[in-house]
Amino acid sequence: MTADGAGTESGERSAYWERVRELAARAERDRAGFAPPPDPPDESQAMRYLRTGVGPAVSVYVEGRTGGDLAAFSETEVSLLEDAVRTWLGLYARCYGVERDVDVSLRQAAEVLVDTRNVADTAALLTRVPESGSR
Repeated sequence: MTADGAGTESGERSAYWERVRELAARAERDRAGFAPPPDPPDESQAMRYLRTGVGPAVSVYVEGRTGGDLAAFSETEVSLLEDAVRTWLGLYARCYGVERDVDVSLRQAAEVLVDTRNVADTAALLTRVPESGSR
């Protein structure tokens, strides 16, 4: 799935399509431009992925699901947001020197963020990075 929405009919897009597309494109750029820190952890870079990536992506989903008019996100939009969140959580872990594929649903990430109200705690719970006791 690419951020251009190839294969998506315009009638299937929600009112959030442009934000979804921009977030997906940013995640692709961040993945392509990632350079592992020479001396992990790089906590400031890790937090950047959370504040400019995970947080806004999950917020779009939560806003669409809890606003006055529930957004009917297309499968493409959900997939793009989910891929973006997984990408940023993976990059977050790599900033700590941990290679990890993060298999989390967008809904799961949203539920954890709503429960914790903190994107750093959300990332730590979903990735198990940093390990308990090291934070």
